[in-house]
Amino acid sequence: MNLNIKTSLAATASIVLLLAVGCKKEPVNGITNTGNYSDTSGSIKSVASGNGFAFGLAADYSSMNGNSAYISTVQREASSITFGNELKYGSVVQNDGSFNFATADNFYNLCANANLQVFGHTLVWYQQQNATYLNAIVGGGSSTSVPNLIGNNAGFESGSLNWSIYNTNGATITFVTGDAANAHSGNGYMKVVNPTAQTGNQWKVQVSSATFTTTPGKQYTISYWVKAASAGGSIRLSTGPSAAQYQGDQTIGTAWQQVSWTITATLSSTSFLFDMGQVANTYYIDDVNVVDVAAANAAAAAASASAVANRVDSVMKLWINAAVGRYAGKIKAWDVVNEPMADGSGALRVSTNTSVAPGTTNVFFWSDYMGRDYALKAFQYAKAADPNALLFINDYNLESNSAKVDSLVAYITYLKGKGAQIDGIGTQLHTSIIGSYAGIDVMFQKLAATGLKIRISELDVKINPANKSNFSQVPVPATILASQADMYKYIVNSYMKNVPAAQRYGITVWGVNDNTSWLYNKGQDYPLLFDSTFKRKPAYSGVLQALKGQ
Repeated sequence: MNLNIKTSLAATASIVLLLAVGCKKEPVNGITNTGNYSDTSGSIKSVASGNGFAFGLAADYSSMNGNSAYISTVQREASSITFGNELKYGSVVQNDGSFNFATADNFYNLCANANLQVFGHTLVWYQQQNATYLNAIVGGGSSTSVPNLIGNNAGFESGSLNWSIYNTNGATITFVTGDAANAHSGNGYMKVVNPTAQTGNQWKVQVSSATFTTTPGKQYTISYWVKAASAGGSIRLSTGPSAAQYQGDQTIGTAWQQVSWTITATLSSTSFLFDMGQVANTYYIDDVNVVDVAAANAAAAAASASAVANRVDSVMKLWINAAVGRYAGKIKAWDVVNEPMADGSGALRVSTNTSVAPGTTNVFFWSDYMGRDYALKAFQYAKAADPNALLFINDYNLESNSAKVDSLVAYITYLKGKGAQIDGIGTQLHTSIIGSYAGIDVMFQKLAATGLKIRISELDVKINPANKSNFSQVPVPATILASQADMYKYIVNSYMKNVPAAQRYGITVWGVNDNTSWLYNKGQDYPLLFDSTFKRKPAYSGVLQALKGQ
């Protein structure tokens, strides 16, 4: 999960909660007063350690690297750190598939020097991917089997071969070779210098291709790369040698851009023309391609699912080897698979059962290509990269969706039956002051029954569960803070009660102080243990009391 821009979780249905009324006391899970949450002695880290497990906080590098109050709070209270974003695929993998671990390395070294153990988060998720690279991998290679109908010299490597100048009207048209610096690829390109705007008359500067065989009624896509010396260039295509069709004018900037145009052939032999008379400018054209649309579609369909799956599989393996191998012996536990189960039914998450918020980018569903065993592969690769690391599977809403927790347990059973090493389960527990106590208990009981290590991985407690837009209150009413403390206390008590000591791997709160939380929303919620000034809240005391058995 992202500390700042996490995907919104499904809102609790039928919430009726009057929270924006000064100090009016509304019962929430039985709380009708401010409770006794004044004990803030010691540190949560030391008390948790006395119970045999680590207490952690999620943090971000920029705050840990420059905010002294933030750093001192983390060092005092936590023995474990989870990076909010810095070890996610989208943060490390570049558009060309290379890895940049510079920020992650700096963050790890900072934590190691502060004697903070790092929990690895996260290897395989469907969000915060580098979708630019991954989608290229999915689509890569399918077009190479479709012939380019333009024939020889589509990239102008042989000068003017198969190209003819029709109209110039003062323009200079050259076919440049041996100039890789200005070519889109290779060493050749066409350069057109049009000194005079022929307004409304694109055709007054024209270069034509040779004819190529076409079938009347069939579609063909013509594409090319083009840039201009100055912004605001204009170009279009038209067909020849007769019965011409015309593309709309295309605005051209100073960076290489690909322009495509699909036509329906009317002749058995067709050519096309570049028309560049409209705007005075200098144009560079390269890498022309003409394909039969039906043939291209057939070639794409012929690219077998197994071939695509193999490409995606190899990319996953390369990533996990790089990340886990880089920190082998240093990062001792990883969220290998994150949020594998869909909301609602609890089915395996794929693109068709997952809603993605408008504007969300860098989404990629490994399961779409690798199927049900994508997680099996992920665990196998992580195990091979660091045989001594503990490997976790992590999900959310397990306390509020019985179908989801049951499906997750069943999926874990399936994966382990196929040989996956899964050491533990993370329950995120992004909940609120009106969360179900019974649901929390049942979840811990079901997870503990697996015999695996159980970790509260991303804990926070909203005080504005209805997402009221006018909620912002400073100070927050004491009754609401007490309700939040009560929920934190109940969660930790339930964890201690329902998960045997040998299975407790630890508790991580998802953030340090309220105003750096992904839920803060410009002061509309205050979900963490420390306020914006790093002062301990009643919620802090609630966790402390539970750990002390009070």
